[in-house]
Order: sequence, then structure tokens, then C-alpha cells
Amino acid sequence: MASYNRVILMGNLTRDPQLRYLPSNTAVCDFGLATNRRWRDQEGNQREEVCFVDIEVFGKQAEVVNQYMAKGRPILVEGHLRFESWTGQDGQKRSKHRVVAEKFQFVGSREQGQGGGGAPYNRSAPPQDSGPHPGPAGQGPNSVPPTGDEIPF
Repeated sequence: MASYNRVILMGNLTRDPQLRYLPSNTAVCDFGLATNRRWRDQEGNQREEVCFVDIEVFGKQAEVVNQYMAKGRPILVEGHLRFESWTGQDGQKRSKHRVVAEKFQFVGSREQGQGGGGAPYNRSAPPQDSGPHPGPAGQGPNSVPPTGDEIPF
């Protein structure tokens, strides 16, 4: 059976990025993203719903997000969904989906200090000279998401 797991989201950070390092010295950055959806209901009233998503970035990309992003800033993220489950301190089983970012692009103008424009940040793309914003990083051992025992949950 074929399957496809791809997510593309654009929204604003709900909190400052939090950078940490795994025992393998791989950087991991977590942040929250809020996306808005607007529509008109059957009566013609403008409606809006906000969706809050946890995002996780690994390697050099994690360090770039931590350095240049902050709460409230817009970002475009592309990645895949990962399902996590655990037992809470109260003994209850808990679970949630998280997006593991594989590419991202800062959104907004440089005048606003948001580093927008330029090419997306993609760990598999070759470096591009597109200005003073942080560009794609070269491939390296810290660019690949950890597997197995390195995942901290």
C-alpha cells in the first residue's frame, strides 16, 4: 500500500524557539506555530479558527531557527507528521502529532527584521548565495534527524 506524509504550514511562532542537544550532539529546536483559517459560514458570517502545531527541527536548521526566529514571527515550514505517545505522570496514556520540519523559509520583509525572501532553507539543497539571510546549509552528520535511541521521548 502506498502512503504519503507531507505537511506544509505557514503561520506565526507562538513561543520563542527552544534549542537543546541530544547525547549525539545533534541540535533539536522546538517551537509552536499558529495557523489561521478564515471562511464564511452558511449565514455569510466571517468565521476564523486557529490551529496550534508543535514543530521540531534538527541539525544546523535547528540552530538557524533558534538564532533568527522569535515569538510572533512568521515562517513557512515543510515536513512530515510524527505520532508520539507516552504515559503521563498521572499514569494516563497521552499522544499527539508533531511536525518534523525538513525545510523552512522565513516570511516577511528584511526591513521588519524577519529575514524574509530568498530561497527556502533545505538541508538537501546545495548552498545558494541569495543575500545576508541565513541560507541553506551543507549536508553533514548533524543535518539528519536522529533515529532509534537518540529520540528523547
